[in-house]
Amino acid sequence: MTDLSHFDESGASRMVDVGDKAVTHRVARASGLVRMRPETRQLVLERGHKKGDVLEVARLAGIMAAKRTGELIPLCHPLALEAVGIDFSPVDDDTLRIEATVTITAKTGVEMEALTAVSVAALTVYDMCKSVDRGMTIERVQLEAKSGGASGDFVRE
Repeated sequence: MTDLSHFDESGASRMVDVGDKAVTHRVARASGLVRMRPETRQLVLERGHKKGDVLEVARLAGIMAAKRTGELIPLCHPLALEAVGIDFSPVDDDTLRIEATVTITAKTGVEMEALTAVSVAALTVYDMCKSVDRGMTIERVQLEAKSGGASGDFVRE
């Protein structure tokens, strides 16, 4: 288990000690898809849902979730994020893409914060639209890119 940083030599869980790491500018970008009926996607994009503006509620939920990632994911460090941005874009007639970008200048990265932001934004879209479309799916939540830190940059190809 010593190859996994969240476990010690005996296999016990631990929070990674970042005390000796360098403070660097770090950025992480994650994405996910919400598939829904075309009429549901149109309702969301036209901001015509009777419950309110689905995209703005989902954006706020995602931002709030990113800020609370350390409380949601065991062993994540609580971080003072510098910026969280969430964008929505239609992919095709039945798919909405969610992308979150999180930045910080710190000793640890923000990949989990970006992934959490996308996940909660997608769940919020589902929650607000389930009354009109229970068949929605949340798919392909994934890290797209990250920069900063000793492990170097990553860009999904």
